[in-house]
Amino acid sequence: MSHGPRYRTQLRRRREGKTDYRTRLALLKSGRHRVIVRRSIKNIRVQFAAYDERGDEIIASAIGTELKSKYNWKHSLATTPAAYLTGLLAATRAKKAGITDSVLDIGRQVPVKGSKVFAALQGVLDAGITCPCSDDKLPPEDRIMGKHLDKGIAEEVTQIKEKIIGGSK
Repeated sequence: MSHGPRYRTQLRRRREGKTDYRTRLALLKSGRHRVIVRRSIKNIRVQFAAYDERGDEIIASAIGTELKSKYNWKHSLATTPAAYLTGLLAATRAKKAGITDSVLDIGRQVPVKGSKVFAALQGVLDAGITCPCSDDKLPPEDRIMGKHLDKGIAEEVTQIKEKIIGGSK
């Protein structure tokens, strides 16, 4: 039914399946900063954004590739520990900018229990920024430390975590 005077074309990002405007409006009405978590096949990005009429203002940001370049991460960036460390890095930067509470924005991603999106949120929570979330959605500690991947990865996660938190003070 794409004919007639009463037909209204949907917004382009809605047609492409990129934006759910109903969910976005609910997040914006909360009045808090948003923790935007976006993942791709090989990477993860965490951003802290504030609403502005002209467009969202990004206050703090981190991308997984920073782990390799700045912290000498030797493993894949598409893992749960990498998502956790990226969330921790973005949250320490946001904390320096004065953000204390936020709300999670995962976009059109499906909220699966223990997923990388919630691992990034666990990093945000461990940095000291409050964000409402059910504890059963967060991944277990063994998974965040990467014990399911490699024996040496847990030590590397701990070392990088100390560098990130130690560098923020």
